[in-house]
Amino acid sequence: MCFFFSLIPATVFTTLGYFVLFASTKAEGTTRKFGQILAIWIFIIATFPIIMGVYVTLSGLCPFEEILKLMQTSVNP
Repeated sequence: MCFFFSLIPATVFTTLGYFVLFASTKAEGTTRKFGQILAIWIFIIATFPIIMGVYVTLSGLCPFEEILKLMQTSVNP
């Protein structure tokens, strides 16, 4: 469950990186190079939520499972 929620910020960062990369193709010189480096850095940052989501899900530390159990017991006492 945490893995699926980690895809939301990863998608946001990937989309942001794409737009920075697209904007850098319209620039010239140093600005183009800076935009390309910034886009690559944003793509690298986009992988961190996915890695953290996989780790939390596979290690069993995802708090959503406990929340769902509490909700289930409060509905059916």
